[in-house]
Amino acid sequence: MSFNGLAKRIIPCLDVKNDETVKGTNFVHLRKAGDPIALGKAYSEAGADELVFLDIAASYEERKTFTNMVSRVAREINIPFTVGGGISTMEDVERLLYAGADKVSINSAAIKNPGLINQISKKYGSQVCVCAIDARLDEDGWYCYIKGGRERVELSLFDWAKEVADRGAGEILFTSMDHDGVKQGFANEALAELAETVPVPIIASGGAGKKEHFKDAFLKGKADAALAASVFHFGEIKIPELKAYLRNEGINVRL
Repeated sequence: MSFNGLAKRIIPCLDVKNDETVKGTNFVHLRKAGDPIALGKAYSEAGADELVFLDIAASYEERKTFTNMVSRVAREINIPFTVGGGISTMEDVERLLYAGADKVSINSAAIKNPGLINQISKKYGSQVCVCAIDARLDEDGWYCYIKGGRERVELSLFDWAKEVADRGAGEILFTSMDHDGVKQGFANEALAELAETVPVPIIASGGAGKKEHFKDAFLKGKADAALAASVFHFGEIKIPELKAYLRNEGINVRL
């Protein structure tokens, strides 16, 4: 079987609070899902291509705990990992890269201070800067949200995606808030439009419930990577089985 293009990536996402992995639905109703370091190591060994760790508390005390966790993760895994949550200054970026992260993900901070994208990509290279965008399909179109999905900003998803790519972000992590945790599939139409609109890789997030959803994100949504949390944390989908399935469906993945 021959494959075109770069391999598609499978990325487990770990939301971390008080040194534990938690998972919610539509950004609320959190439940515990295990030790982030043990989970990260297990995913690395199971064939995940990358990992994302998000500090969802990101208060001052939590920050120190999270930075220590990043250092411990870096010692345990051998795949690239991205960290995000509460990153708003170059000092935050430096602290996490120094602790061992490969990339940083910025979201609300980028909307408040778009120049941060330029600063990160200029100093460390665009591959280090992942711009996360949380958006929802409202009556007047796709709009961006900040503060963990609590506050809408008057920025259209597609305009903002273009701007962050122009400013040097290396990837866009797009989460459809309506799809988050409900396991009904990714926002494939919006993903496909993003793929047409911007020249950087798009990571699909929000909606994974079964293997077919990943296939659709890659084929219909034209995503470069697909990120999921609960289906991996709670053992509903095993990464080696998912990759074998995708390979069988003609999708180029690293086995």
